[in-house]
Amino acid sequence: MAFTTFVVFFINFALSFTSSLATARDKDPSWHRYVRSPVSKIVKPTGIVPDSIVGNVSNPTGLIHSLGATVLSRSNEGDLLPTIVVDFGQNVVGILRLEFGGSQNTSTGLPGLRLAFSETLEYLSDRSDFTRSDNANGDEKLTNGTDQVAVKNINYTWTDFHGCEEDTKVCSDGLHGFRYVKIWLEALPSDAPLTSSLGSVSISGMSLEWSAYLGIPHTFTGWFECSDQNLTQWWYDGVYTVDMGTDTFFANETEPRGASSPILEGKQVLFDGAKRDRDPYVGDLAVASLTSYMSHDFAEATRNVLEDLALHQRDDGWIPPASINNYTLPLFDYPLWWVVCSVDLVMYTGNTSYADTYWNTLVKVLDGYYPSNTNSTTGLLDKTADMGYGDYAFLPRSGPVTYYNALYVHALSYASRLANSLGRGDDAARWSSRAGAIGDALLSHNLDQSVGAFYDGGPCSGGAAGTICDVHAQDGNAIAILAGVTDEKKSAGILDYWQNATSQVYGNAFYDSSVLSPGDHFDQRVYAFISYFEIAARFTTPGKASSAFDEIRRLYGWMSAHDPGITMWEGIGPNGTAYEGAFTSMAHGWSTGIVPLLTGYVLGVQPESPGFKMWKLCPVVEGGGLTWARGEVPTPQGKIAVSWEMGDAESGPTLVLELETPEGSSGTVCVPTLGIESPKITLDGSPIQALPGQTLITVNVSGGKHVFAIES
Repeated sequence: MAFTTFVVFFINFALSFTSSLATARDKDPSWHRYVRSPVSKIVKPTGIVPDSIVGNVSNPTGLIHSLGATVLSRSNEGDLLPTIVVDFGQNVVGILRLEFGGSQNTSTGLPGLRLAFSETLEYLSDRSDFTRSDNANGDEKLTNGTDQVAVKNINYTWTDFHGCEEDTKVCSDGLHGFRYVKIWLEALPSDAPLTSSLGSVSISGMSLEWSAYLGIPHTFTGWFECSDQNLTQWWYDGVYTVDMGTDTFFANETEPRGASSPILEGKQVLFDGAKRDRDPYVGDLAVASLTSYMSHDFAEATRNVLEDLALHQRDDGWIPPASINNYTLPLFDYPLWWVVCSVDLVMYTGNTSYADTYWNTLVKVLDGYYPSNTNSTTGLLDKTADMGYGDYAFLPRSGPVTYYNALYVHALSYASRLANSLGRGDDAARWSSRAGAIGDALLSHNLDQSVGAFYDGGPCSGGAAGTICDVHAQDGNAIAILAGVTDEKKSAGILDYWQNATSQVYGNAFYDSSVLSPGDHFDQRVYAFISYFEIAARFTTPGKASSAFDEIRRLYGWMSAHDPGITMWEGIGPNGTAYEGAFTSMAHGWSTGIVPLLTGYVLGVQPESPGFKMWKLCPVVEGGGLTWARGEVPTPQGKIAVSWEMGDAESGPTLVLELETPEGSSGTVCVPTLGIESPKITLDGSPIQALPGQTLITVNVSGGKHVFAIES
């Protein structure tokens, strides 16, 4: 009877404790439940992969629940290699630790363990899906696909540091980005006589020391939530993906191909991927930095990268894309991304001192390097084939490529806006004029009238120099729209063509054929990086918002529904696979455009001058099936908060739009008319007149709290 009473008491206590937790959770904002970050820097695995246990493995769940040790044993050469695969539940990044309860060895050496890491089960094998040594040569190449341990016959903690236990034997690669880790008792022949494939090993605990930015709820200074829980979750998944790539630059945890940089050593940077390449490429920052600004308002990692690359500018104005190859990788587009990202940094953070310090660097890019590569006859940038790889995707294209020219127009226009804000009128006028001339030249030379979209430009594989290839690319067409090269009619035509020609169940492909590089299936390859610009173009083109939401749901829905889940992939290949197999980074910051898309367009918050001193609030409230959205964006003066909710009245649709902006700021609000013939619109209770046929009304307001109401 006493025992029964104890059980009842325990159950009642558990129920009470659970209820208290629920009450505590209820006090937190509702968006907190979407945050993916570990709760601390010590991360525990969540489970054992079903059917992964092979050979003599006792108490396998001891690794997970800390209820006794997990023991791997092998007595004879003919026995199966004892093996277990541990799942951390989602992609993680850092240094693995194993708590050993000792070992029993044989006369041939200590029992050896091998560890293989992978972001997905598909590419988990007897080697890691990627190790730092895969890109290393010479003395930097420590391992051949797995990390090794010679397990001592004592209780101790083994930490997976980069290096070897003795000379060049029993080596480990160190930091990994992964979800799954395969552990098995086996020794490498090259590690003899230190290790043996026989004996037994006791593992009493396993954890990961998280190395990246720990984005727990209270680090969020910006947030987003809407009536579609999937869209909301993907926003936080994008933030988590960038968090994984926000880390300290250390030589032994970074891309080894000549990428070590004394200037960056020990500093926070935004790596392109958590697993690889782990080098801060500036093109990736065009999306990843926006994600960081809009969630954690964390600019240090971006600024460190931009400043480092500026210090390595060549005399001709070219800026390297990254530290790899000792700052010599020959990419043609990345100096323009340096300009765009530098302007973003100033506009989103208000750091005008950065602009003052590196203004001459920016001028040398726009007025030095690119004019020297402009064809005087066509007025277009003309990349020669002997300049090597050209861009973010290492594409073999040259000539008057639309992407390079559209990006040049975008960089010139964006820099011109900043120059005007900073009182640099001469620079602003010069760059704005040049942007217009290049845009006109693009329309004159590169527009394919037969389909209504821009040619990619340059020769096809094996084609003669100076010819235009009959193929079209997502990057140039999308950025041309955003840069203002096309009018609304041409923009709509481009987007319609692209949807019809390239739509996949996992997004829109970045080429409409593979003629540029036969065999690479460009017409089935999707880059979320470039898709961000296409989706943004859809949001900015009247009547195309529904197609923007459709593409978002196909692209981000596909990645979230497939292993490893949560994090966003570097690229997607035919049939929705990882486009470069095991080498593919499955947690890549440049693919997190969902964050700036939902904040910048669904909430509609964008800066018009440095630090949001002037802003634009133009929420997209129709086309996505949403009934409400809300969120906040951090600014140097304080938060910008936006909330909108759709409704239905007997007389028709209604909308209430509430906003709060910092005192001392000002901006423009775009008020949708919801297709109502003569809408009744009020601002803080006072009526606003709409002209017949207007779809948006722009209203200038000052900082503070305002409420717009729209009904028929």
